[in-house]
Amino acid sequence: MAQAMRPNSSNSLLATDGKPHPLQDTLVAVTLTLGLLAFVSAFFRDLHLLSSWAGLVGILTGAYGQFISVTTRERFLTIIGLGAAAVGFFLGMAHGGLFGGVIG
Repeated sequence: MAQAMRPNSSNSLLATDGKPHPLQDTLVAVTLTLGLLAFVSAFFRDLHLLSSWAGLVGILTGAYGQFISVTTRERFLTIIGLGAAAVGFFLGMAHGGLFGGVIG
């Protein structure tokens, strides 16, 4: 006998299992935001402090988000944020680094 599909009672677009995941959703949003900030600011040489720190925090947040993620949608968006954060971090490091000009 076929089972009836239960409607998704969760308000989250990322939860495909019907359960709420507020911590994972928050980490996805933070990782995407920091990744976008790091990626965009990396194209401006004078913003290397912002891009390198936002990228580093985005990488750490995304790594933890990947570790505790539950659904494929969460993992997919976290990887996009991680990639953007990594590009921003590496370009920020190339333009002056985490402490370039402030220390030394």
